[in-house]
Amino acid sequence: MKIAIEAQRIFRPNKHGMDFVALETIRELQKIDHKNEYFIFVSPGPDHCLNESENLHIVELRCPSYPLWEQIALPRAVNRIQPDLLHCTSNTAPIRLSVPLVLTLHDIIFLEKRQSTSSSIYQEMGWHYRRLVVPRILKKSKKIITVSQFECHRIREALNLSKEQLTAVYNGYNPYFRPLQPAPEITRKYIPADDYLFFLGNTDPKKNTPRVLRAYSLYLKESKRKRPLLIADLKEETIDAILKAEKLTDIKPHLSFPGYIPNTDLAALYNGAFAFLYPSLRESFGIPMLEAMACGTPVIAGNTSAMPEIAGDGALLADPLDANDIAHKLLLLEEDLSYYQQLKEYGLQRVKQFSWRKSAEALLIIYQSIAAEEW
Repeated sequence: MKIAIEAQRIFRPNKHGMDFVALETIRELQKIDHKNEYFIFVSPGPDHCLNESENLHIVELRCPSYPLWEQIALPRAVNRIQPDLLHCTSNTAPIRLSVPLVLTLHDIIFLEKRQSTSSSIYQEMGWHYRRLVVPRILKKSKKIITVSQFECHRIREALNLSKEQLTAVYNGYNPYFRPLQPAPEITRKYIPADDYLFFLGNTDPKKNTPRVLRAYSLYLKESKRKRPLLIADLKEETIDAILKAEKLTDIKPHLSFPGYIPNTDLAALYNGAFAFLYPSLRESFGIPMLEAMACGTPVIAGNTSAMPEIAGDGALLADPLDANDIAHKLLLLEEDLSYYQQLKEYGLQRVKQFSWRKSAEALLIIYQSIAAEEW
């Protein structure tokens, strides 16, 4: 087979969830499948994180915007190569396409009621683009992949898709995330402390940043240790606006906010953290939970959407709508050291159920089934 995969943003330096899912599964396919030929469509960027090989070719397509790249440049390139199928990995795909389509639909948050608009113009435009494109490509998709059983149920319910058309393929995590010795030469670049709490937020409302900061304020009032909080992926002006709106400006001296943190430094930061906060309002999977658990760091996750499914029965879950509950769970970890150790050991065992190799093997089965139908 000639298999084409859209991975437009994997060469950008500031990668996020969907970029890593595409990159890691492509790397595994490159390792395990030497019978088929892969063509990876990307937008040019400075981080050449994927190398060509005998079974894998990189096709760079230049275009001034995401929609034009996907709706014009990508279909033209596909027509030139004439693959047996195209796998679009990031929720959307060309509306007009001449080959069978596999679509990864990570979630349908863009169809659900929003609590607020995003403070990022880029994210806001992406929300409207998905609402426009996704309904037009669903019927054209030979197979739709999502990343959890929770999301499978939500998508079937909302979009009236058949069980045959939609399937779940779990994400994995990179074995780079593992228990490590302390690395102050890395952690001190981001926070002037060796014992801290870690929160991976961004401007997306689902990350629940205002309530996390409210919970942290409550924690500071009760804790004997008063560990500082490292916040990744948020700029100071955004944090200042939230602190002002929530009347929490007094906690700012306890916060560190270095902005985007490269993936290469995250393992050291997970390892250095006392606990990792992930009480999101809505997640279709939650790769950072796996990364933290793989480093032996206890996780406080939200008790909604796919997070209980991925974190498992032994996880520590909090109501993301209740700042008091989030704070209570943090204090529980500080005050019950035996439970803290239990959570560390649980996480290390739980993550063994997930790997990018398993994800790639599941994708390969899907590709082969579609080719068999076409032949």
